[in-house]
Amino acid sequence: MNTSKLGIDFEKVAYGKRLAKKISDEVENFAKDYSTVTCERTICRLLGIDGVDENDVPLPNVVVDFVKEKGRLNDGIMYIMGNAVAQLKKTPNEIAEQIAQGKLDITTLPSVDEKQARESLQPYIDASLKRIIDRRRKRENYIETIGEGEKPYLYIIVATGNIYEVVIQAQAGARQGADIIAVIRTTGQSLLDYVPYGATTEGFGGTFATQENFRIMRKALDEVGEEVGRYIRLCNYCSGLCMPEIAVMGALEGLDVMLNDALYGILFRDINMKRTLIDQFFSRIINGFAGIIINTGEDNYLTTADAFDEAHTVLASDFINEQLAFAAGMPEEQMGLGHAFEMDPQLKNGFLYELAQAQLIREIFPKAPIKYMPPTKFMTGNIFRGQIQDALFNEIGIMTHQGLQLLGMMTEAIHTPFMSDRYVSIENARYIFNNMHDLGDDIEFKKDGIMQTRAKKVLDDAVNLLERMQSEGLFSALEKGIFGDVKRPRDGGKGLQGVFEKSEHYYNPFIDLMKGKGGKE
Repeated sequence: MNTSKLGIDFEKVAYGKRLAKKISDEVENFAKDYSTVTCERTICRLLGIDGVDENDVPLPNVVVDFVKEKGRLNDGIMYIMGNAVAQLKKTPNEIAEQIAQGKLDITTLPSVDEKQARESLQPYIDASLKRIIDRRRKRENYIETIGEGEKPYLYIIVATGNIYEVVIQAQAGARQGADIIAVIRTTGQSLLDYVPYGATTEGFGGTFATQENFRIMRKALDEVGEEVGRYIRLCNYCSGLCMPEIAVMGALEGLDVMLNDALYGILFRDINMKRTLIDQFFSRIINGFAGIIINTGEDNYLTTADAFDEAHTVLASDFINEQLAFAAGMPEEQMGLGHAFEMDPQLKNGFLYELAQAQLIREIFPKAPIKYMPPTKFMTGNIFRGQIQDALFNEIGIMTHQGLQLLGMMTEAIHTPFMSDRYVSIENARYIFNNMHDLGDDIEFKKDGIMQTRAKKVLDDAVNLLERMQSEGLFSALEKGIFGDVKRPRDGGKGLQGVFEKSEHYYNPFIDLMKGKGGKE
């Protein structure tokens, strides 16, 4: 984009992106020498290891924990499992079952020729890649044949602890007009260092993200999509301690959108920064390959920080997340960079400031399906005012061509939304999107007016923040609280014990096979 309605300096934007790339390069240079227990469990799943032991411990955890306890995890699961498969002539899943039963120690087997070991795993590698490619093609075929909703996609959440109840809510939302169904994850799952197994019927505030739950919901949305004549996208969460593991489960089961943050987990869940930054790299490679749109979670900053004063932190994070996604081979068209309509409604000219910021992010990331989040912090329980706040949010969404519009609920701050509440929200958005469809293309912004001035300030402040972060380095900046005003120790937080340095034997072929390939054979 060479012109700007806001009059922003695209040289400054380019400078900001260069700064963000240097920050991303630091992360990549660190991450290439390390792996995590989650990445190794992800490799297990990609080799076809699934199921649980007699204590309901997932087999990927059983294998990785066993190898770690034996002091061999630095060599990597591929190296050790390939050696075992080549000699025992069993599948990786059969080997995992024998480990779980205490019948086999694969870390003490003699070493065979490394080339032979690698070749022994090729059929399992090929099978996983084919399955992911086939799921992607099924999505693409649906979109080509029955079509999909127009952007901004109408994005709603469903939240109950029972997956079968969630199916009812999700299908109702699709019939009411939703294009994306986000299944809210049960409270605290981001801090579990394993993925629960099977269909679940109990959860607090949401549903467990499991592969079987993904399968059940995908099937339900495909059925209702055929019924309404519109492909319905499924969203879940791969953030937290199991980021790449849940990403691959989503890729295998046909999810379309994944919450996949790089910084939020560090700042607001106290997950160790090394763990998160290694995990996000592999998870984004997987999501990129599967054609999954990622949501990067910047809107969360504004639930604690002031949305007017700290808007530049959102933009700075978008800059960084874009470069981290590029490093993982992800195309711009899958980067659902985040922001939110979260200013105090009592702020004079707040709508103008919100409009300026939404237009600013749209202009800086023109190809990205920007994810725009609704007002939540200042929703009071007054449903009439809430409906107006959501309407203003929807007006900005259509005027600035957002990509994913997570619809606000008039009953926010009262209860988990009923199906009727979601219907009212969808009706609100559809009315505004239709009546104001081309308004954004028909309006201009006053030169040096309130909105242009605001946008330039936010950009300036974001670039200044990126300069500080690049000078310090991301790890040091996070330690000092330069970003998000939250200090996190480099060697503290949850999950650090799951980080390890790779040995000379370590290899992960999925990175080269998936990175930047976009589901192509």
